[in-house]
Amino acid sequence: MKAPAFEYHDPTTLAEAIALLCRLENARPLAGGQSLMPMLNMRFVQPDHVVDLNRIAELSGIRVLPDGALEIGAMTRQRDIERDARVAQACPLMVEALAQVGHRQTRNRGTIGGSLCHMDPAAELPLVCAAVDAVVRIAGPGGEREIPFAEFPLGYMTPAVGPDELLVGLHVPAAPKGQGHAFLEFARRHGDFAIVAVAVLLDPGPDGRVARASVALGGVGPAPLRLAEAEALLRGTAVEDDAIARALATTASLDPMEDALVPGWYRRHLAGVLLGRALGIARERMA
Repeated sequence: MKAPAFEYHDPTTLAEAIALLCRLENARPLAGGQSLMPMLNMRFVQPDHVVDLNRIAELSGIRVLPDGALEIGAMTRQRDIERDARVAQACPLMVEALAQVGHRQTRNRGTIGGSLCHMDPAAELPLVCAAVDAVVRIAGPGGEREIPFAEFPLGYMTPAVGPDELLVGLHVPAAPKGQGHAFLEFARRHGDFAIVAVAVLLDPGPDGRVARASVALGGVGPAPLRLAEAEALLRGTAVEDDAIARALATTASLDPMEDALVPGWYRRHLAGVLLGRALGIARERMA
């Protein structure tokens, strides 16, 4: 199929783009196009206006803050993030996850902001942002606002961005020294969306035990899911086998979504298997 007819706009500043979104009815912003263009062609979305963000230079780029945290512009290409040594140092989990995003051609065009706003339940980048407690910046006619990523997903494929607003960037805290990390997913084929994905972070304390744990699952619900009970069970431990077993037991109470191809019980099973593997990898990397 072909995309429906629409009027095309290509602003060069953020202010111009927001003004267009405020003025135009039934408008959709275009970032990398890796999600929007197929949806247009299949007539899943039928906007009257498409506002192309690709000429807005201020929305791209990676900046390292004095504390080592990252500021990443929403229009930064996924491939640029994947290959940036500063990202690998500050957030190795993100680099590891990006290797699972589609194919290289996808990442060459796809943007981090486009992925976060599309908010596919199985997408890798929203899961990473949930695991690292990222903060997103949103701009609209009333100025900019910041919200923790935990408050960003409102529901299935629905981010907390108004029709006259744009996601402009995100703040990614720097990984503390010695942090153990792991990102694993299972898909039918490499490049497909994951059936289940797992992100794990283990921050060591002065005694070598876990001071902070982050365990997040993708593909099991409408948005990334943090396993607070598993995190609590891991804190204060040296991630011994029995601590891992207790954390894995929390997946038994999951009630995953299901579809015509993947039943909920299978997603629950995968969550336990992948979490066990990810905790083992993160434990080995924790120093």
